[in-house]
Amino acid sequence: MTHPIPRATVLRSTAAAAIALAAIGTAWAQSREIANPPAGDTQFVPGTPSVQDPWLAKWIAQTPERRPRDLKAGLEYGMNPKTGEFVWPKLTPEVHKGQPFPGQLPGWDKSTFTKNVKVLAFYPGVGSPFHVWNNIADFNGKRYLYVHDRDYLRILDVTDPAKATVVFSKGAVWGPKGGSERWDAANVKDYLGGATIVWSKQLNKPVLVASYEIGRYGLMNEKLQEPEKVAAQRSYNSLKGFKVFEMNGPLPSDWKLLATRTTDFQHPDAPIGQQQGSGSLDAPEYFGGKYMILSSAPTDNYALTEYPNYLYSPGYQVWDMSDVANPKFVSQITVPGQVVDDKDSVFAYMQNPRAGNRSSWMGSRMPLFLPKPVEDGGKVGFGAMGGLGLWSFDLSDPARPRVLSSVNTPPSVAGTEYDNADVSQYERTGYVFTNGYPMNRDCYEPYKDIWVVNAKDPANMKIATKLPRPTPPEGAPYTDFCQRGGNFGPKRANANGQPGQWRQNILPYSFYTAGVQLYDVSNPAEPKIAGYFVPPLADETELPKYTLGKGVLAMYTEYDRNIMWAFTENGAYALASPLLGEPVTGPAPKPWPAR
Repeated sequence: MTHPIPRATVLRSTAAAAIALAAIGTAWAQSREIANPPAGDTQFVPGTPSVQDPWLAKWIAQTPERRPRDLKAGLEYGMNPKTGEFVWPKLTPEVHKGQPFPGQLPGWDKSTFTKNVKVLAFYPGVGSPFHVWNNIADFNGKRYLYVHDRDYLRILDVTDPAKATVVFSKGAVWGPKGGSERWDAANVKDYLGGATIVWSKQLNKPVLVASYEIGRYGLMNEKLQEPEKVAAQRSYNSLKGFKVFEMNGPLPSDWKLLATRTTDFQHPDAPIGQQQGSGSLDAPEYFGGKYMILSSAPTDNYALTEYPNYLYSPGYQVWDMSDVANPKFVSQITVPGQVVDDKDSVFAYMQNPRAGNRSSWMGSRMPLFLPKPVEDGGKVGFGAMGGLGLWSFDLSDPARPRVLSSVNTPPSVAGTEYDNADVSQYERTGYVFTNGYPMNRDCYEPYKDIWVVNAKDPANMKIATKLPRPTPPEGAPYTDFCQRGGNFGPKRANANGQPGQWRQNILPYSFYTAGVQLYDVSNPAEPKIAGYFVPPLADETELPKYTLGKGVLAMYTEYDRNIMWAFTENGAYALASPLLGEPVTGPAPKPWPAR
């Protein structure tokens, strides 16, 4: 069975580009079965590695080698002793170890600074030092916070956020000697990624939709040099797709599996190990109605990406959730520059200055961001697609989504670009916020700005300005946040499924070693920093050296109780701010998810 890939119409400034992209749109409209190419179809270019995977071979045969060179600290980047400011690198390769520079603090900074933020409590060791997803659900008058990623799940009773208790724990708890349980990334059998909890009118109870994707860490460092690991990802030993659970209580023992689906929609019955593509990335964009949108590369030829340890360029999928026990695929959203065996797509990819840098993530990392659910009349979605930029889509007919426009900025390599978008202020202002985040340590990459995009006309988006870069508070033992070491830059603002949805005028951002930054975006064209919380950094007495230097790596905000949760490598902070309003330290006014 084949499915049409929706036609993509893209706006560009030159006639030649318009003609080329119109051709791409025509190609995208054709129905076709994507099959593995025959072994004899592999082509190699002299001077490039001989890779065994046919899709990687196609990618490397058509792209130049533009890998950034290493830079010298203190000469090509580093502290300016006259201004006390950090001079950022212009272009760097991706590296997996620290890159200290002259003027960096000798140890991990233990100072704390706050403005318009109050700490209610700190809970050490409830997450992992690497990443965290979050959800909230209310049962029987109690509120539960879900903290999870890969091999661990912690459930906290946060009815009183100042006196939270752990009621369920699975997986490693971390200390100075590492995790309490051994975990092998290559042998994960049930990788749980992001999840979304919503109220099902059909069941009259909450449902949890959980993404299952190929693990992004611990599996592979360099895809051009590790053919066995590439082959293992192609035949991944866990689901590439999503699962739907009926929640009859707060604990996993209370849940009932309703449905399992692979995002390899052309082979819906393919067993684990034979499913193509990436699986479903991050938390599904789902509000409990008819339509759900995922981030996914459906098949292996979505291979136009430079990222060294990832094989796919994910697009988006629309699923019909009218019956939560029987999800049905609706459409795949693909943009020019993703599919390696389509000449028009390759042509579009090669127009991108990132082609060949062997560092840039290309394609989505999260689902589309919807200012309003489609079933409630929402007609537009925004997609952050890494080095491909920010895209807008017309979702008037979810079975035939259309590209409206895209916007991009000069490359900012290494690190990720256009990782996410925040649409919390869009209905009020017509502006969207979007950013990538740092991957290299010690500011060894260009700074990742948070771009403010004027999308009042989503068919003609324009960069309007950017959010201010945080600067150290008065009295700090450093003059630039880079001197704290580790990672400095934005991660994400609003997460999926936050209770009470969004608050106008205020935007909380996790900012790694700059902690939590609260932006006043009452006028998005003139944004200001209105508050912050910069916590002490963890050190070797708490965690292994290789996990340190992240600071606040995720945020999750209960807008209905005015509580912010800030997650660091060594624990979680419950925070309040007068910018949000007086915190509620008991049950929420209305249960979540919203009935």
